[in-house]
Amino acid sequence: QVQLVESGGGLVQAGGSLRLSCAASGRTSSRYVMAWFRQAPGKEREFVAAMLWSGSSTRYGDSAKGRFAISRDNAKNTVYLQMNSLKPEDTAVYYCAARPPTPFVPMTSGSYDFWGQGTQVTVSS
Repeated sequence: QVQLVESGGGLVQAGGSLRLSCAASGRTSSRYVMAWFRQAPGKEREFVAAMLWSGSSTRYGDSAKGRFAISRDNAKNTVYLQMNSLKPEDTAVYYCAARPPTPFVPMTSGSYDFWGQGTQVTVSS
């Protein structure tokens, strides 16, 4: 089992920045694919970003391109999501997810086996 704990959420004004962290523990592997999803009230869970263990491949959802950046520190078993130029529509619960190694970066929530409890991000206008 892998446990994921997100942190770093909060309230921020539009145009501001936040950095989310996801600490992994348990039967973790630095080779796991790590991802961020988000879910706003009344909406489906949405892919935000993901990366392979090597960092050689990353993918972003359309809403994140150009504003968000995913990174990881394998020595700390931690993945980050730097969010810049935040908009009110970015308001959601953000979830960290993980799955065993795969040659490609999945973008669907069903592809991930482990999930954190989520952290709330609220962007005020």
